[in-house]
Amino acid sequence: MRIIAGSRKGHTIYAPPGRDTRPTSDRVRENTFNLIGPVDGASVLDLFAGSGALGLEALSRGAASAVFVEADRDAVRAIERNLDKLRLTGATVLQRDALQALAAEVAARRKYDLVLIDPPYDRYDEMQPTLARYLPDVLADDGLLVFETSARIEPQLPLELRTSRRYGSARVALFER
Repeated sequence: MRIIAGSRKGHTIYAPPGRDTRPTSDRVRENTFNLIGPVDGASVLDLFAGSGALGLEALSRGAASAVFVEADRDAVRAIERNLDKLRLTGATVLQRDALQALAAEVAARRKYDLVLIDPPYDRYDEMQPTLARYLPDVLADDGLLVFETSARIEPQLPLELRTSRRYGSARVALFER
C-alpha cells in the first residue's frame, strides 16, 4: 500500500499483521479522494481506521488534523508507525471502540469537515442504528462523510446521499448535509 497523492505521494505504508483488518486498496482510495475533492485545512475523523490509510491520505493531501479511532492494538501501532515514517503532524490516535469514541465526540460537540468510516463489513447491520444516530452530529455543516461497505450494502444514514460507487467487493458512499 502507498500514499496516492499530496506531500507524501508514493510513500509506502504499513498494514497491521493478520487478516482482521481490511485496508482500503490504493485504487479505492484514489477514486474516493477524486470524489471528495480538495481537503486543504480540513479536520478529519477516521473511524475503524485500521492501518489509517484513509486518514493518512487526507493528511498527505493537506488536511489540517486527523483523529484516528481504532480498537485493535496492532492496528494502532501500524497507524503510529505510519505517522512516524511519513512525518505527518496534526494527528491523534485513539485506541478505543469506534462507536464509544463516536458517542464521546458527539457529547463533546466536536465537528469534522471529513468523516471517514469503514466498519467491519460483517457487523454493518448491528452497527447501523448507532451510526445513523451519531454520525450526523459529528459532521460539520458543509462536511462530507465517506462510508465504505461491502458492495452488496447501500448504507442508510439520515443525510443526503451525494453518490455511491462500487469498486470490486467494496462500495463507497458519500453523504452530506
